Amino acid sequence: MTQKDLLQVEPPFIVQGSFAMVRVLELPPGDPGIAPHRHSGPVFGYMLEGEMLFELEGQAPYPIKAGEAFWEPGGEVIHYTAANLLADRTSRFVVVMLCAPGVEMITFVDDEELAAKESARIPTQRA
Repeated sequence: MTQKDLLQVEPPFIVQGSFAMVRVLELPPGDPGIAPHRHSGPVFGYMLEGEMLFELEGQAPYPIKAGEAFWEPGGEVIHYTAANLLADRTSRFVVVMLCAPGVEMITFVDDEELAAKESARIPTQRA
């Protein structure tokens, strides 16, 4: 057996009674992904194939490629972008989500809050 560590993070506090959900997501070619949202708890992911543009509140958008791991803290942090960067192929990733009890796993952010926080978004860094 061989092993390779992909990600090591200290997640935020996890509410007692939380449960885990494992999901495989597929983004069709060029798909802009789901609208800006929050997760009720931390999310840990792994890109199975393809390439995704990933943007969280307080971070510049960045690409995640097949074989790379990622995470987000959940809670009040807005997840702005999870878009397929490939125009000709589906991108697939698996996520493990820790869901707070009694709270929806995904809550969409309304236009008013997006507008209020627009100045805090970090633009894509160009090489």
